Amino acid sequence: MASLKSIVAKPFAKYITRKIYKWASNPISTQKRTFQYLIESAKNTQFGKDHDFSGIRTHQDFIRRVPVRDYEALRPYADRVVAGEKNILWPGKPIYFAKTSGTTSGAKYIPITRTSIKHQVNAARNALLCYINETGNTRFVDGKMIFLQGSPELDEKNGIKLGRLSGIVAHFVPGYLQKNRMPSWETNCIPDWETKVDAIVEETIEENMTVISGIPSWIQMYFEKLIERSGKTIGELFNGFELFIYGGVNYEPYRAKFENLIGRDVDSIELYPASEGFFAFQDKQHEKGMLLLLDSGIFYEFIKADEFFEENSKRLGLQDVEMGVNYVMIISTDAGLWAYNLGDTIEFTGLDPFRIIVTGRIKHFISAFGEHVIGKEVEQAVQAGIKDEQAIITEFTVAPEINPDSGLPYHEWLIEFEQEPDSIKRFAALVDQSLQEQNSYYADLIEGRILQGLKITRVKRNGFNEYMRSIGKFGGQNKVPRLANDRAIAKALHDSNLVI
Repeated sequence: MASLKSIVAKPFAKYITRKIYKWASNPISTQKRTFQYLIESAKNTQFGKDHDFSGIRTHQDFIRRVPVRDYEALRPYADRVVAGEKNILWPGKPIYFAKTSGTTSGAKYIPITRTSIKHQVNAARNALLCYINETGNTRFVDGKMIFLQGSPELDEKNGIKLGRLSGIVAHFVPGYLQKNRMPSWETNCIPDWETKVDAIVEETIEENMTVISGIPSWIQMYFEKLIERSGKTIGELFNGFELFIYGGVNYEPYRAKFENLIGRDVDSIELYPASEGFFAFQDKQHEKGMLLLLDSGIFYEFIKADEFFEENSKRLGLQDVEMGVNYVMIISTDAGLWAYNLGDTIEFTGLDPFRIIVTGRIKHFISAFGEHVIGKEVEQAVQAGIKDEQAIITEFTVAPEINPDSGLPYHEWLIEFEQEPDSIKRFAALVDQSLQEQNSYYADLIEGRILQGLKITRVKRNGFNEYMRSIGKFGGQNKVPRLANDRAIAKALHDSNLVI
């Protein structure tokens, strides 16, 4: 017999979905309203005064007054917010800081306001409601749901609470989900990641888990420990498991691994949240890409990735973007980030409505020889090898080898296999061929004998986990970069004898 919760879910899902597609069908006017709201709200802040927000009427006015900045460039303002000053980037003070790893000068403190956290929570809810509206499936709402996340215990800095985004969001789980939510608060607060996963296994192994959510690399460890304990696949252990929700990385390289761990088909929803905002979610099961959220207090600009490092690179609005082009996504938000370079690159898979996929990081690329290889290309290339060779990959990263002991330079692919291909040589050839087909610069370098074909180095089982642990980034919201323009990660794996 259906519960009241599952009965109510369908009409509510229909109502919310109708509202979503109303703004999605009027994208340009929706973004214009968001832009005007942001500028008007912040015109009397210190940032607004410094950049003459009172004189901004159009996107071009904004471009002339507000340059693109990353966190380091925004730091003079951000540091004042962290120090407890009011009305610096957004009216008043933020209610939280999401603490994230910094690049050149320590931790970053991303402000979260009352309005921005509301958008974060609603976006996660709406992703589920779109799924319910499309599929009619509400069975999962009566089972147990787990959201693998950082600790909800928060520190405080100058009267403002701070923690990891996932830990902050844990404080906003709706009341109607509290009874279904796992793990327990006490377990969620365990700081050591491996100890925490062990405790989660203990709490959930006998439960009716219907929804499992988290970054794939976290979920993978959880699944492997469950299988080790039970001797069953996840699909056998949790008969009611119906929905896998993930985000943070491209799922495709993990897909074969997860199909093997689960042992049967399970619906999935992809999300695109970050400390800086919740940008998109998968609104359709059979459409490529995620719906770009245009009505969530975020104004978007886009710069072509191959022009990003040029002086005066062109900043585009939604009306100017094209499908199949790699863009750096620039955001302005109701948490006080202005023309902010998130560092992510995206590609549009649809323009009506606007749907995107995440293609990588603008700082994560290989161009040691002018090849401009990006994350999307290496992920698609590895899929070609997996598909033809029936391999299963746990994790991988790519680095240039500029000065080999002999022969031409090459790209070194460091791969941790769950199931090795029958022929590593054939697997490497398939991956290399796919990369050449996608990237003409790389193909020209191979043909011109500047580079030789890629080489694969096998990483020991759990080798990437050991590496992440060694640099203090195991678990949490940390991910192994798919590629780098230097050999820092590759060298660490070799020097620590984590390769075969």
